[in-house]
Amino acid sequence: MKNFILTLLVFVLAVSLTMAQGGTNVPEPIPTDTSYWQSEFSAGLNFNQAGFSNNWKAGGVNSVAFGSIIAGKALYQKDKISWDNELELLFGIVRNEGEGTRKSNDRIFLDSKLGYQMSKKWSSYFSVNYLSQFAEGYKYNEDGTKSLISKFMAPGYLTSSLGFEFKPNKEFFLRIGPFSPRFTFVTDDQIIANVPANYGVPAGETVRVEWLAMQVFASLDKNLSENLNLKSRYTMFANYETLSLKNIDHRLDVTLTAKISSIINVTLTGISLYDIDQDPGVQYSQGLALGILYKVGNKK
Repeated sequence: MKNFILTLLVFVLAVSLTMAQGGTNVPEPIPTDTSYWQSEFSAGLNFNQAGFSNNWKAGGVNSVAFGSIIAGKALYQKDKISWDNELELLFGIVRNEGEGTRKSNDRIFLDSKLGYQMSKKWSSYFSVNYLSQFAEGYKYNEDGTKSLISKFMAPGYLTSSLGFEFKPNKEFFLRIGPFSPRFTFVTDDQIIANVPANYGVPAGETVRVEWLAMQVFASLDKNLSENLNLKSRYTMFANYETLSLKNIDHRLDVTLTAKISSIINVTLTGISLYDIDQDPGVQYSQGLALGILYKVGNKK
């Protein structure tokens, strides 16, 4: 009898537990994404080569070219606070027979911006951006000699900016900074011998500070189609103390990337620059490259 009662109690308890579990079978909540960061990183290499026999009647120069790019973004957004960071490193060399090795591309760009959202499309911000290059740059003379005209931190530009940002979507933003001090560095006193303007830095000094200045900075990163991307960046800088049309600096960078496969891309780049402290005319550069580009990240 005792065994029967004990068995019955175990059975009732088992049924009760089963029914309790069935009655509380509520779907588990979906984990909330607590990460406020979006990131993106890409690295690419491109290589070009041309070779000709000694009796190639069409003419040509044996050449080898190599280019590389490292780019990354880290974007933070929580409530009304944002912190956007962007890095771009470019370097390329070309070697033509009889001319030695020369640079074909060289750029260091870093931008960091802290923002506070005031409305759906407008924010106040404080930013710092830096622009320079890695290696020495030369002007190649007709007599076969070369003259040093630039190098790392000669020039180098460090610009801070306080103002307002218009951002209607994730693809485009426009910053207007009415207070944007800029530091121009030329750390090599030999540069002035070949660049008399010395990039605006007074002779005998290594840095020029422009406290009262304005910066306008705009950026576009848009997918024109599934396999075609356009990136454009425009910067305007104006010193209030020397304000005139000829003294306002302008720079436009454009990159068009066509994806052939998951890692193979064709890239067309162009830069247009006007800075009277460098040259009284408009400077420009253009490049076309086929190479590999590896890209990772959680940026949407």
